[in-house]
Amino acid sequence: MTLIKTKIGRRSFIRTSTLASGGLVLGFNWLASCKNKTEEEILAMPKEWFEMNSYLKIGDNGVVTITTPNPEFGQNIRTSMPMIVAEELGVDWKNVVVEQAPYHAEKYGMQFTGGSRGIMTRWEPLRMAGASARHVLIAAAAQAWQVPANEITTEDGVLYHKATEKSAGYGEMASAAAKITIPEDITLKEVKDFNIIGTSHKNVDAKSIVTGEPMFGMDYQKEGMLIAMIVHPPAFGMTLKSMDAQAAKAMSGIKDVVAIKSFKDDYEKGGFDVNAFPEIVAVVGDSTWEVLQAKKKLNIEWQQFDSYTETINGFRGTQTKNVPAGLESSTNHAAKMAELAAKPGNIVRTDGNPKAAFKNAAKIIERSYSAPFLAHNCMEPLNAFAHVKGDKAEIAAPIQIPSLIVPTIASSLGIPVENIAMEMPRMGGGFGRKAYAHYVVEAALISQKVNAPVKLVYTREDDMTNGIYRPSYHATYRAALDENNNMTALHVKAGGVPESPLFANRFPAGAIDNYMAEEWAIDSNITIGAFRAPRSNFMAGAEQSFLDEVAEASGKDPIQFRLDLLKRAKENPVGERNDYDAERYAGVLELLREKSGWSATPANVNRGISAYFCHNSYAAHVLDIRMDDGKPVVEKVVCAIDCGIVVNPDAATNMAEGAITDGIGNAFFGELPFIDGMPQKTNFHEYQMIRMTDAPKEIEVHFVENEIAPTGMGEPPFPPIFGAVANALYKATGQRHYQQPFVTEKQVVG
Repeated sequence: MTLIKTKIGRRSFIRTSTLASGGLVLGFNWLASCKNKTEEEILAMPKEWFEMNSYLKIGDNGVVTITTPNPEFGQNIRTSMPMIVAEELGVDWKNVVVEQAPYHAEKYGMQFTGGSRGIMTRWEPLRMAGASARHVLIAAAAQAWQVPANEITTEDGVLYHKATEKSAGYGEMASAAAKITIPEDITLKEVKDFNIIGTSHKNVDAKSIVTGEPMFGMDYQKEGMLIAMIVHPPAFGMTLKSMDAQAAKAMSGIKDVVAIKSFKDDYEKGGFDVNAFPEIVAVVGDSTWEVLQAKKKLNIEWQQFDSYTETINGFRGTQTKNVPAGLESSTNHAAKMAELAAKPGNIVRTDGNPKAAFKNAAKIIERSYSAPFLAHNCMEPLNAFAHVKGDKAEIAAPIQIPSLIVPTIASSLGIPVENIAMEMPRMGGGFGRKAYAHYVVEAALISQKVNAPVKLVYTREDDMTNGIYRPSYHATYRAALDENNNMTALHVKAGGVPESPLFANRFPAGAIDNYMAEEWAIDSNITIGAFRAPRSNFMAGAEQSFLDEVAEASGKDPIQFRLDLLKRAKENPVGERNDYDAERYAGVLELLREKSGWSATPANVNRGISAYFCHNSYAAHVLDIRMDDGKPVVEKVVCAIDCGIVVNPDAATNMAEGAITDGIGNAFFGELPFIDGMPQKTNFHEYQMIRMTDAPKEIEVHFVENEIAPTGMGEPPFPPIFGAVANALYKATGQRHYQQPFVTEKQVVG
């Protein structure tokens, strides 16, 4: 049994439980979750709901509604999070109805989907929610039956007292249970007793998705709603100078054309207030077509802005950011990166004496790797609904972190934070892009200006050219080998535009006596942000490609080479700041070696291996590739992951498959170049995404089985696939790859 304190470190849970318990509560919007149910099933819904805490309520007929607090963008937490509550509650999954919570900081704290932290951070609160409800249901039954509570058992939503042969459904005790105070200590189930967690359950929204039910932000409709679309500067480094909207305003169906400014002059930005174009023009009208036509009639002058410095108050504290003037180009970025890579950087970590080790080396291997800017390209472009009425705002937006944009909306509108209500419709993809919710602020400002409900819709071109990209990166690795080809030192120097991707304390740091890590960065006015496993999505590919090359030079099997390093890190680690668990890392590689049949490569394919630690989890891939008329064909990927307890194996497997496929596409084709500040790709006829014919023909996903609390799952399988692709391509062609994207790479010498 695991005993946890309900009041220690769980202030939000206790506060909201106190607010919620003790009375009859009719569930908000509960019918929405029944749209996929038959008429018979809907009629079976309860007449009354009794709220146990912020996460669940029980109907008089035993049906349980579990509220999922975090936004959903395809990772299936709308299924996995309720499974955790249901497990501890001890209810039959078929009697569970799932609801999406609205934004509510008081009830749910940080409603954050990103950083692969959803399940990890909600693991204990959700278990506590289910266990505490089960506790008060037992207490209610004990009072009703006048028996000791510890003699009452539960199973599939039914309470039993064996000695008196009494039993009752949860619904029968829900009214009394809702009035019982939650105790200070709650006992959780042992992992071995789980019967919902660890078993696969289908996506609760699957039928709605495949039958086209309106559930995404883009589907949102409201009576009297107008359509708004934006026009932003054509290049990074430019801003609005003037606007003549007379012709557009005269067009049929057009209600107004307004210029908006997203931030008040004295507003201190947070880390997710990134906005490439804070001053834009918006056209508002009756229909999308009419607004699109009116955009073409606008006469707007843009001008370059001057360099400036701004203060950002984000997760890493207060930082000063320099934003240079000028119209930037990818060729200039490449030249600057090469220049800084050749100079000493900022030394972040040094172990041993790397300088002496390189001086005494019998052989030195040095390779440089680079990657371009990438656009997120979510299937659903940015959009948001807003209706501002006086000092109140009603918002509905596909958004990853509502908690961090509400203060910005309040500041920009000049209204109190508590006057903003926000629904969170399902996102059609996020990948970090929808953590930067400037489009929600824009929708709110437009609604305020035109005094009407508005849905702001970005076109694909608006979306792809608006920034918040994966940065462009560069890394140089050097390895010193002795006369027996043993690696004696490693040196990594990494940087980028406008940030460094370096993780100085990650493997192979801690496994090598002599180690140095340096970094540098180049200021830019091209806006960047989180992109599926930020920074790891580059460093994993560079590091794992380099280790493969060193293993080959050492005459060692690439998996065994990594395992030997991890053995050193486990038994006699170098330094004290190593941020990975060498035993778990090695465990994933051992599982991968077994499941991929590493010792017997199938005929006619070439194998690449790669592994990486990020977001508190470990992932490794073996990728089989063959060349067909000069084109790489991915036959199979075998994946091994240690992400702790797997809540819903189907959902976790789906996430791994998506990350692998997405990673292969970006490794092959992903690239967004710039000339004079202008993105050179604006839509999918220019920006190649992975297609069905490029996807792996087969993907196997295997999980390390343990009882460690869940860690990250959505992002960890993504970074190492870049290295697996590069290493497999080398085996297939004899050519190493150093510059992404690999399929269009021209330079082949590192």
